[in-house]
Amino acid sequence: MSASIGLLAQTLSTFVSIYLLLMFIRILLSWFPNVNWYDPPFSVLSQLTDPYLNIFRSIIPPLGGIDFSPIIAIFALQFAAQILTGLLGSIAVY
Repeated sequence: MSASIGLLAQTLSTFVSIYLLLMFIRILLSWFPNVNWYDPPFSVLSQLTDPYLNIFRSIIPPLGGIDFSPIIAIFALQFAAQILTGLLGSIAVY
C-alpha cells in the first residue's frame, strides 16, 4: 500500500514539474508578438495551459498592461503540489 502511495506522490511531482515547464514556455512565448497561437505546436501549448491561467486572469486583471496572473498561478501550483506530496509522503511512511 505504501509503495503505491509513494508512486502516486512521485507521479504527482513529475506531472507538476512538466506542467510548470509548459507554463514557463507559454509565458516566455507570450513575449513574442509574432507567435501564431493557431499553429499546431503553439495551439497545443495554449490549450494545455490557458484553462489554468484563465482562472487567475479572471481574479487578477492585467495592471498597466502587465499580466501578473501567471506568477500567482505558478506559486499556487507549487504550493498545492508541495502540500499534496507532503501529505502523500507522510501517508506512505505509515
